[in-house]
Amino acid sequence: MNLRDIHIPVLLERCIELLAPALEKDGAVLVDATLGMGGHSEAFLDRFPGIRLIGLDRDTDALRIAGERLAPFGDRVRLVHTVYDEIGLHAQDASAMLFDLGVSSLQLDEADRGFAYSKDAPLDMRMDQTRGTTAADIVATYSEGQLRRIFERYGEEKLAGRYARFIVEARAERPILRSGELVDLLVAATPAAAQRSGHPAKRVFQALRIEVNSELSALADAIPAAMDALAVGGRIAVMSYQSLEDRLVKQAFAAGAASTAPAGLPVELPEHAPRFRILTKGAEQASEEERARNPRAIPVRLRAAEKIRETA
Repeated sequence: MNLRDIHIPVLLERCIELLAPALEKDGAVLVDATLGMGGHSEAFLDRFPGIRLIGLDRDTDALRIAGERLAPFGDRVRLVHTVYDEIGLHAQDASAMLFDLGVSSLQLDEADRGFAYSKDAPLDMRMDQTRGTTAADIVATYSEGQLRRIFERYGEEKLAGRYARFIVEARAERPILRSGELVDLLVAATPAAAQRSGHPAKRVFQALRIEVNSELSALADAIPAAMDALAVGGRIAVMSYQSLEDRLVKQAFAAGAASTAPAGLPVELPEHAPRFRILTKGAEQASEEERARNPRAIPVRLRAAEKIRETA
C-alpha cells in the first residue's frame, strides 16, 4: 500500500505557511492532534528538521500505519493513543497545534469500518475499535425521539423524524446490523423529490458517526485545551469539514481573541487583553485546483490563530 497515493493531505502548504513561524527554532514541538496516516506530520518533519512531533489519534490502525510511515524520523516522534480532548495531558508549552477533523481517509476507505454509506459493512463507525458503542447499538437501542434528535442536531437532516420512525418500525421486524441495510431503509423512506438533493444516507451517517465518537463534545473541550497548552508565540490551525465543527472552532478562537474588559472600563488592563490573534480572514477554503485534484478538500474550512499572551 502506497500511502502517498491513497492519502493526500488537505491544505498542506497553507498549514505549513501558517504554522512555520512557530516551528523555525530547533526543539520546537508540533502536536498533530489528529494524526491519521501521518501525511501532514511527515511533511512537517521533513520541512523542519529541528522539530519534534507528538502525534495523537484514537484509531489504533492509524497509529500503526503512521508509526511505520514516520519511523525514519526516529526519536523526534512520539505517538499517543488518545482522544484529542485529552491534549492537555500530553502536551504543554507546545509550539504549534494541528487539527484535521472529521473522518479520516483510512476510515472511509476501509469498508469494514462502516463509515461509508457507499460500501456495505458491519454498522460500526467507531474511530477507536477497542472500546465504545457502535452505530448498530445506537440504531438498535435509541428511542425514536433520540434518533430524531441526533439526526437533526448532528446531521441537520430535514427528514429526521421520518427516518427515525422508519428505523424503529424496521428494527421491530429484524435487527439493522449492516450499513447496506440502513442505506436501503433510508432510500425507501425518502420521497422521490427529496432524493434529488443528495444521497438520503449522507446526513444520517454523519450524525451516527458524530454520536458514536462523541465528536462535538470532545472538540468543544479539545480546542480550548489546545489553546491553553500553546506557548506564547505558538500557533494553532484547525481544518473542519462540516458547519457544526467549524462553528465550535470559530467560537473558541473568537473568545480567545476578545478582550475580557468589563463594559465601560475607560482603559483596558493588561489582564483583560486578548490572548490570541486570528491569522485567517474567516474560514479559508481549498483552491479550485486542489479541489479538482483531491475531492476530500472540497468541504474543508481552515482557521488559525496565534497565542500572544498567557492567561493572567
